[in-house]
Amino acid sequence: MRKQSQNRLEHFTSLKSKYEATKYNDSSPASLLYFILRKVDLGIELSDLEFNWLGEFELKETLEAIKQEQQHRFREFGNLEFEFSKLKSKYKATKDNISWQSSRLYFILLKLESGNLLTDSEVKWLRANGLHETNQIAQEVKRFTQLKSKYKATQYQDSYPDSKLYQILKKLEVIERLSNSEYNWLINNELFETAEFFQQQESAKKANFAQLRDKYQADTHSDLSLSSPLYLILQNIDAKNSLSESEINWLEQQGLSETIAIAQELEQTREFAALKAKYKATEYQDSLPKSHLYKILKRLELSNQLGEQDINFIKKRKLTEIIEIANEKYTSNLKYKIDLGELLNESEIEWLKNNGREDIIILAQQKHFAILKRKYKLIDPSLPLEPFYAIMIKLEKKERLDPKLVLQLMEEELLSSGGKIALAYYRLEAEFYEQEFHRTGHKWHIPTASSYWRKAEEAEQALKLTNLDFSQIRENKLKSAVLVTRGAAFRNMDNLADAEICAKNAMKYQPESYQPCTLMAAIAHDRGDYAKSYYWYEQAIKRGAKPEDIDDERKRLVRSIKDENKRHEAAEYLLKKDSQRYSWAKSYLKKS
Repeated sequence: MRKQSQNRLEHFTSLKSKYEATKYNDSSPASLLYFILRKVDLGIELSDLEFNWLGEFELKETLEAIKQEQQHRFREFGNLEFEFSKLKSKYKATKDNISWQSSRLYFILLKLESGNLLTDSEVKWLRANGLHETNQIAQEVKRFTQLKSKYKATQYQDSYPDSKLYQILKKLEVIERLSNSEYNWLINNELFETAEFFQQQESAKKANFAQLRDKYQADTHSDLSLSSPLYLILQNIDAKNSLSESEINWLEQQGLSETIAIAQELEQTREFAALKAKYKATEYQDSLPKSHLYKILKRLELSNQLGEQDINFIKKRKLTEIIEIANEKYTSNLKYKIDLGELLNESEIEWLKNNGREDIIILAQQKHFAILKRKYKLIDPSLPLEPFYAIMIKLEKKERLDPKLVLQLMEEELLSSGGKIALAYYRLEAEFYEQEFHRTGHKWHIPTASSYWRKAEEAEQALKLTNLDFSQIRENKLKSAVLVTRGAAFRNMDNLADAEICAKNAMKYQPESYQPCTLMAAIAHDRGDYAKSYYWYEQAIKRGAKPEDIDDERKRLVRSIKDENKRHEAAEYLLKKDSQRYSWAKSYLKKS
């Protein structure tokens, strides 16, 4: 008890001295003054009664001291809060909204600011609270601190990553040259040991530069400074990097042809080793670029195919895996070409046959057949590959079809459908007979070509071809034939007046021919004059036309009428003429 009483007495004496109350005589720990001063020292606000008591005992100096202490505490409180706010901004931790009095963050940021490293638990706390940017800065601070220790710069106080010293130390770490201003900055900040590291690196680089110049025969170059482009180029060569075109041009300008030759030989040696590994030829001993195998593998990379001499060279040295890889690679390229819809050429097909890959040939044909069917709008899935693939290939190559192929098209009704395959065939025939006319001068090719132009739905070409001076044609039969096909072309273009003129002139040149009559019948039919059409068809039969052919023509004409009312009218007319003969016309009557 005596010890405790002594301690309280000493504490009271200390507080009276601190708050200028020494003139107060009562030193008993039970004094009201001791109670008041203890509250003040703990930062507890005094009541009005307590302030009044101090006034009654005329303790003015004590009151003033208490006010100053309270003001000091208030200022310090504000300073701590302001400093915390600045630290949060500096270390990217502004999203933390906890009061500085209860947050662990304040202590962590102060550790970073003072250059102290964080513990593992403190790093985990930053991550757990989503302060990833703060953690990243902490890692940079850690790295900075390590570099300061390594390069003897620990006396430098600033540890924040935006420090100029940090940038310099990172350069030293990767042995990158410092600028003059950076080196002078070290000297001005009395970081002499750090600057010495740079000098040592420079000396090592100069020695390395000298070795490289000797190694790659570049001693004749006059610029020995480390900033010379030659130093970087030689480093690239030594690091087994390929030289760029600009680097080679620079070496040529400096007359360093031997350096270029060494670099290129090294690159070719590396490439040869890579090619041997790729084509399973590593057991081949010769690794120099002068080797014939290197040339073969280079060509193989470019063309994907081996020549006969190359194959013989490889077989003699028992490097057969090269052939297998090359063949597989070439086969893959051909498959890719097929997938793109491209055609195989003759040499590629020959190679596939010689290497037993007929399956690829069949695949190519099937793929191309599908493409051609889409092009020619042949939607029948049962259409066989042969002969129709061969037919479309010929049409694609603009080659005429032999009679057997034409018959097969006719059997499938592909020439009477007006489809794309028929148009392509008729156009080829038209071009052939027109060329034959120009080649031989034989005028009977003119009506034949004109007829095919019309079937190819190119009536303009037929008119152009048949625009002749008839005074230069002796044979009336030929004149009539030309006029009939010319009139038919006019009719195709809905020019019925000129078509009729051609038909009548054709009759004058050859009255006994039935072709002008069938043309007149078709013209009358187009005009809706079915009686006159019927008359002219009968005249054609009298002049030698087969009745069944005329009936087929009538059927085709009725079928081609687009207007339903007119088609009904034409069918009705024929049924009235002969209901049995034209019974097929019933299907064209309008349903009531």
